[in-house]
This record gives sequence, C-alpha cells and structure tokens, in this order.
Amino acid sequence: MVPEVSFSIWGERGVIDVVLWHPATRSLLLIELKTEIVDPGELLGTMDRRRRLAPEIVAGRGWDPLTVSAWIIVADSRTNQRRLRQLRTMLRSACPVDGRSIRAWLRDPKGSVAALSMWVVDRTAGGERLAPTQRVRVALRA
Repeated sequence: MVPEVSFSIWGERGVIDVVLWHPATRSLLLIELKTEIVDPGELLGTMDRRRRLAPEIVAGRGWDPLTVSAWIIVADSRTNQRRLRQLRTMLRSACPVDGRSIRAWLRDPKGSVAALSMWVVDRTAGGERLAPTQRVRVALRA
C-alpha cells in the first residue's frame, strides 16, 4: 500500500489517494477517498485518466500490472447518500461493483473492477464522522 502517489505524465498530473499492489496476481488497485461528491463527471474522468496511466505511474516501483482496478470510497453523510441516489444510474454504469462485492475481489483479485461504496463509520463504537457537517443558517426576517 502506498498513500498519496503523485504523477505527471504527458502533461497529465495528479495525486492518487491510495495505490495497492498484489504481486501474486499483478493486480493494481487505485483508491479515491471523497468526503463529498461535488462534480461526478470530473470524478469519473479523473478515475478514468488514472486507470489509463496507472501502468506508467507504477513502473518506477518495478510493478507491471496485468489488471488495473479503481475504487471510489465516499464518506457516509446524508448529503452524499442523496447525491448517490440522484446520480445512481450514471455512477453505477461507471462503477458497477458495490461495497459488498469489492470484499470478495479483495480476497481474490482476479480481473479488473470499478467499485463505488460508502465508508460507514460505526458511531456507537466511538467512530468519528468522515464527512464534514454543514450547518444551515436560517435567515431572520426583518
């Protein structure tokens, strides 16, 4: 596991939140962590660019992947839940694998996957919120 992997290839640049390498299967997994879903088109475009450039990004580490997978993990919040419901068709067509299915793939990474899931924190066990809390102020009438 390598966090915060930066790259600049042919004028395309960015930072991948987490890169995981499975040497036995030569599987590469790129993880994007999001606290908020702001621009889904930009998010999917960014993930597509990273997947396309991934073999070159990791070549310097001596990794030569047979498959490249992507996993978008979104912080659990009411706003994100609402956005995921609104954008379900678009997001699921790009990332058909969900949080339950990705677990099986992680145990036996064969083939390439594109996943999207929510990171749910168990607050009863003292877990902290991952998504920011936004306060809405009500305008006072004059």
